[in-house]
Amino acid sequence: MTKNWALVIGINQYEFLEPLKYAKQDAQLMQNFLCNEIGFEQVFLFCDRSPKGLEASTHPYRNNLLQFLQGFFEQTCLEPGDNFWFFFSGHGIGHANQDYIMLCDGNPQDVENTALPVNYIFEKLRSCGAGNIILIFDACRDQNKTFGGKFGRQTQQLAHQNGFINIFACSCDEYSYEIDALQQGVFTYALVEGLGNQGQCATLERLNQYLRFRVPQLVHQYKYPRQTPHIVVEPKAKSHLILLPKHATLDDISQLKISAFQAEADKNLELAEQLWMQANIMASTPDIDAIAAMQRVAQLRAEFLYSQTNIVLPTPSPEENGRLSLPLPTLEVTNTNNYHKEVNKTTEKFLKRNNISVFNPDFKNNKSNIQDKNLNLCSTLEINYQPLKDLLAASKWKQADRETLTLLLKAADREKEGWLNIQSINQLPCIDLCTIDQLWLKYSNERFGLSVQKGIWESVSAQGDNNYEIWCKFCDYVGWRVNNNWLFYSDLTFTSDAPQGHFPAAGVIHLLTQWRGWAIGSFSCVVGFSALASKMETCNL
Repeated sequence: MTKNWALVIGINQYEFLEPLKYAKQDAQLMQNFLCNEIGFEQVFLFCDRSPKGLEASTHPYRNNLLQFLQGFFEQTCLEPGDNFWFFFSGHGIGHANQDYIMLCDGNPQDVENTALPVNYIFEKLRSCGAGNIILIFDACRDQNKTFGGKFGRQTQQLAHQNGFINIFACSCDEYSYEIDALQQGVFTYALVEGLGNQGQCATLERLNQYLRFRVPQLVHQYKYPRQTPHIVVEPKAKSHLILLPKHATLDDISQLKISAFQAEADKNLELAEQLWMQANIMASTPDIDAIAAMQRVAQLRAEFLYSQTNIVLPTPSPEENGRLSLPLPTLEVTNTNNYHKEVNKTTEKFLKRNNISVFNPDFKNNKSNIQDKNLNLCSTLEINYQPLKDLLAASKWKQADRETLTLLLKAADREKEGWLNIQSINQLPCIDLCTIDQLWLKYSNERFGLSVQKGIWESVSAQGDNNYEIWCKFCDYVGWRVNNNWLFYSDLTFTSDAPQGHFPAAGVIHLLTQWRGWAIGSFSCVVGFSALASKMETCNL
């Protein structure tokens, strides 16, 4: 059974610094969310309301935190499959090229003796034994500019060095704001929203997308300067870690397994073991792929340890605890080249077994056909593309756009739902996507089409600072937003001189937002269009 523990700190009242308004409330909100919404077994809370002067006081003084960290992490208490979260909301400071969190008695005139260095926190967390350690810092406050350097640069370096996951409320050159209308810090407000039922961000990758969109949107709404959260994940494969199993989709689990395979191929066996362990935990019944992989990784790690000896390792036998219960053969490795070949074979089998389409072998042959003068309307699902061809040939752009919506829903087998999720986007047949795209390209003189939109998306993605800005730039370019005003569908330009990439519109945007419109459901659009662009890349559009 996976353990989930956390240490949460929030400080409003400081002895030597300006007070904060909502740091304590942020910590209490986080504690309540972790305990009641996620089901953490242990959440240790240090905040202003905690009693002072007790033998084991949780009032956030420096000595109290030091005693807790020294005592609690003196012995390994968690295991590689467990999770430990560290959350801090308060003042942070950079001093002499080191980052410190300021506790109640932190003095900016004597930082080294009164503040808590972040590298000490990292050192203690390393010894807890948890395989996944997530640190969340909401520490770059506006008052910091009066007494010290920027917080965050050293912490990011430490995250890379230790393989920890760090979530920052803002970039190093920005500040993290408290908003009276929300009665919270804007970062924590968005964080809980993203992890909760509204955002349903099961993985770090999706959480990063949500925060980088939602926080800039909120600060813009309440007329604060720019604030851009970001997540540091090292190694990158951990971005597919599943934080919240209840929100995980089949696509999330598939991505997790692919990352585990990649970690094996890169010979990062410790990471591979962590990822496979979580994949097995996520399964409702023992996962054959994960169990075989954990056995394989265990033998590879043992072979590495004994590679300089003459000891012959026996084939490991399955444990009897239910976790490794199948007598599966282990992988015999003679050299690195054979190892990579075997991993690639196993990966290929896994992708086929789970129906994960990386490339359709028939696509190259059929692609040349649909580019012929007569446009052979290919489909893997026997979809009739003649009506779309006739509408486009007659320049009936609105009707063709609505027909595209119908065709994409049919190709994804989502006609009943009326919209696409990430999993259904990933399963769209390449041939059908290409047929739709080639029809739009041919009859619009290459002004409209999925591949046109993909090119524009990639262009603005290279310029944008966060997902909200990228989405605004993209919509400005294709004409879905004019003079900072979002257009209704009926206000689009249904003529051949519409802006480049103007169509398909209904079949791309409304599909991804359950017909809520691209202004209201703009986060869904960002995530959905990113997935669609990735799918088009896979299909070589």
